Amino acid sequence: MISLLRTKLPLSPHHHPFLSLMDSCGSNANRLITLAQQLRLYKPPSPSPDEIEEQTIEETAGKVVSQLGFQESATPIPKDPQRFSPKRAAVLVCIFEGDAGDFRVILTKRSSRLSTHSGEVSLPGGKAEEGDKDDGDTATREAKEEIGLDPALVDIVTVMEPFLSKHLLRVIPVIGILRDKKAFNPTPNPAEVESVFDAPLEMFIKDENRRVEEREWLGEKYLIHFFDYETEKKKFLIWGLTAGILIRAASVVYQKPPAFMEQNPKFRFPRDVNSNTVMR
Repeated sequence: MISLLRTKLPLSPHHHPFLSLMDSCGSNANRLITLAQQLRLYKPPSPSPDEIEEQTIEETAGKVVSQLGFQESATPIPKDPQRFSPKRAAVLVCIFEGDAGDFRVILTKRSSRLSTHSGEVSLPGGKAEEGDKDDGDTATREAKEEIGLDPALVDIVTVMEPFLSKHLLRVIPVIGILRDKKAFNPTPNPAEVESVFDAPLEMFIKDENRRVEEREWLGEKYLIHFFDYETEKKKFLIWGLTAGILIRAASVVYQKPPAFMEQNPKFRFPRDVNSNTVMR
């Protein structure tokens, strides 16, 4: 069975030639440049030989192609798994430096009128379109459409491992640096976004204002994380796929694992799939 958290994030300088973020100093611009240099060197963990073999078998069968997933709720599997191929999407993990010197990430609260994930907190992003050159292009295009973020203001520095959403989308997290926060004036598209806010990235590796639910898929237990965040007297709940991506992104940026157990699910489609099969 494929472990979707394929390996622990390599934190040793011997395995990862990153500069030390916490040792960096100087102006805000210099700290962001240092962070960009670190992230450009990031390489997603390599799958084990067993995982490669198993993934090849599953891809040949047309059943699953995503290596990293986070199931948020029950979702029907297509009736004909031989025709299943997940659509691609990308989200933008846009990092900037706050007034207090902390690294922060831009988030949105989705419109309550949307048919899926209405009213939930998410990262800017969406499905890939034919004209997109790559995942960075998808993420920045969607961010411009959703919140008015000019792609010219964002320096794309790396992409992370793909996640599989509950709607069977292969979601690629794209990390970008916003060096001039003052140049960004959020203009949310009311059809998609109710509000735009930001949160400290480090909160997603701290065991504070966090709760967890245990769930099970094919006999394997895994955890869904919920983070409560309040800013300007507004309360937000960040959970599921978005929380999972931000936990991983914070681990990469700060070069240390979270102060709690992640326990991502071990997941693959069963060999015999029918219309009654669900992802939980």
